Amino acid sequence: MMQSENILDEYTIDFKAADIKSEIERITNANQHLASDADVLKKIFSCIDLTTLKETDSADSVTGFVQKVNDFKEKYPDMPSVGAVCVFPVFAPIIKQYLKVEEVQKAVVAAGFPSSQTFLDIKVMEVKKAVSFGANEIDVVISVGEFLEGNYEFVYEEILQLKDACGEAHLKVILETGAIGDAQLIWNASIIAMDAGADFIKTSTGKIPTAATLDAAYVMCKAIKAYHAKTGRKVGFKPAGGIAETIEAVNYYTVVSDVLGEVWLNNTLFRIGASRLANNLLTDVLRIESGSLEAIKFF
Repeated sequence: MMQSENILDEYTIDFKAADIKSEIERITNANQHLASDADVLKKIFSCIDLTTLKETDSADSVTGFVQKVNDFKEKYPDMPSVGAVCVFPVFAPIIKQYLKVEEVQKAVVAAGFPSSQTFLDIKVMEVKKAVSFGANEIDVVISVGEFLEGNYEFVYEEILQLKDACGEAHLKVILETGAIGDAQLIWNASIIAMDAGADFIKTSTGKIPTAATLDAAYVMCKAIKAYHAKTGRKVGFKPAGGIAETIEAVNYYTVVSDVLGEVWLNNTLFRIGASRLANNLLTDVLRIESGSLEAIKFF
């Protein structure tokens, strides 16, 4: 049973959906200069979940991927490390064995990612196995179809069980906002996920045509703010999917800054999921700091 039968009645949207785009325009227009601020770009870099989720991933390719993270500080000592590496669950033992940078978290997608269309006991088992093999962050997707049909209690109970299966590991719950679309529904999904125990709420898998959007980010951050005001618990936010360019990352950073404030602007409460963004941020930091015009392709 949901902790409160009418949990959604306790959290009503305090903004107009029609105003979302103008609010985003206000926020982003006021902060375009941050794309030229090396310190801001480094902070965003430190919040990246460096991800490889390809059908062609193998033990060898993931080992090489992790080794790049290990080698990064030696080549770029003035840059922070990324926030986490994120891989398929079968590669959890690889990141446990080979990742040597202590501050980089070990994230795994699980529970039938990316569709979430499998049996709950298999989802729970996959999460437990990933954690037992060394993952300390688990990214799961809500049952989007059940959610869209209004079966909120089903979605809530599933997240509750997956959170329990995580043990000490953090649970990042993906709403797949591109499939949900509507601002009120994104708000509802955010509240349900947080109330069921999510440590982070995340926009997207990156596996469907519409991934992260600033509209969805704004709604989710507003929901996080409302949840924190009522419960005192800080839930993290992660936009993911299709974010490749520096200015795109800066825009998400500024939405978080405007809605949630400076306290959320660190990698314990803000992550950004991207596989291409790291190289672009690195290129831009080096351009700002040293005038280098070389396009970096380290990762």
